[in-house]
Amino acid sequence: MGHPIVVQGVSKQFRRYHHGRPRTLHEVLLRGLCHWRSTEGFWALRDVSFSVAPGHMAGVIGANGAGKSTLLRLIGGVGRPDTGRIELNGRIGGLLELGAGLHGDLTGRENVYISGVVAGLTRREVEQRFEAIVDFAELQEFIDNPLRTYSTGMRVRLAFAVAVHIEREILLIDEVLSVGDLAFRRKCMERIAQFKTQGRTILFVSHDIRSIVELCDEALWLHGGRIAAYGPADAVVDQYVAAVKAAT
Repeated sequence: MGHPIVVQGVSKQFRRYHHGRPRTLHEVLLRGLCHWRSTEGFWALRDVSFSVAPGHMAGVIGANGAGKSTLLRLIGGVGRPDTGRIELNGRIGGLLELGAGLHGDLTGRENVYISGVVAGLTRREVEQRFEAIVDFAELQEFIDNPLRTYSTGMRVRLAFAVAVHIEREILLIDEVLSVGDLAFRRKCMERIAQFKTQGRTILFVSHDIRSIVELCDEALWLHGGRIAAYGPADAVVDQYVAAVKAAT
């Protein structure tokens, strides 16, 4: 069996549109289609190649707009690269944009079942995991309340709890812990570390370089959509920090 994650020569281009482009059909009819056309393309990723070994955790670092989330979305199957290829060996699960699929008018309990089934579990499997999910989220008192009464942090806790109780060989994690109290964030990081000890392969995007050093075997530094460095996590983080300091 090859590496669970293999990325070879991946590039992805998006289009920039004119800031004054029409936003409604009425504006298009009044101003014409010339204002609708994109002005130029830009490469979010350029010739990105790397692989992650079984049981390894790789961190992805870089400034905002470096291409980190674009890379995770492509690996997760959201969109396709314009060039190159992505090969995945194993079932994939993502902790990306947590809470995006939750329904405000349904209760926390109902959202757990719906989210679990959408993620590929049977209803029986959700039932077997339900108590563990609620305990992890620490929402026992609120689980039968409508989700619209939850705070943002409570929603994230519920979504994360569902996600980490779905067994997958490959996990993609995109800065999902920016919302929530310190104790819960620590609990989530401990669960991620547990996944690693279980032999799962993890790709982890984070601005928290301390977590990258503590949890990850390797780090991938993206700059302007290109790989600036890839190697042992501590060495790459040192290079990144030095570059940030030199630029300020």
